[in-house]
Amino acid sequence: MSALPSNWLALRVERPEELGRLADTFAARPELAGVHAFGPSIEQVWAWFKERYTMVEAAGGAVTDAQGRLLAIHRLGRWDLPKGKVEPGEAIADAAVREVREECGLKQLRIIKPLLETWHTYERKGPKLKCTHWFHMAGDAAEPLKAQAEEDIDAVRWLDAQGLEALRNDTYASILQVLNAWEQERPGRA
Repeated sequence: MSALPSNWLALRVERPEELGRLADTFAARPELAGVHAFGPSIEQVWAWFKERYTMVEAAGGAVTDAQGRLLAIHRLGRWDLPKGKVEPGEAIADAAVREVREECGLKQLRIIKPLLETWHTYERKGPKLKCTHWFHMAGDAAEPLKAQAEEDIDAVRWLDAQGLEALRNDTYASILQVLNAWEQERPGRA
């Protein structure tokens, strides 16, 4: 195992119930940035972890315009990227395009390529584990943007370098992963 940053907790897990204590410890120590759990095998620890949650599959887009700007949404007081749940029977890529259209009002979208998957947990009607499939997309900044108010989105914007810095300073850890992957993919990056 490679060295972890000092603000991470690393613990060996031998039984599934130990994951609950690990989660409680992490929640009680806000100075911790993350947890590295290891045990008999990565597959076993992952299976124990997933048993604690209801799985949610989602898809979204890191949308770039012709000027190289990123499309972002402002929801519940933080900057975010458009994403949402995959409907039963819906293809993941189709869900990503649909969610960007619904949340931002864009119609002209083109998937460039799959970007990455992010995972995070949250509590809403029980513990959830969400896997979000992200796609790098191209969009047209000439189209009017419309925030989907019923999803608590109060702003949609194309972000230039200054806007990207604001997003970095006021978003979720999983969105930072998407931003980093997007920056590696976009043409003309510095």
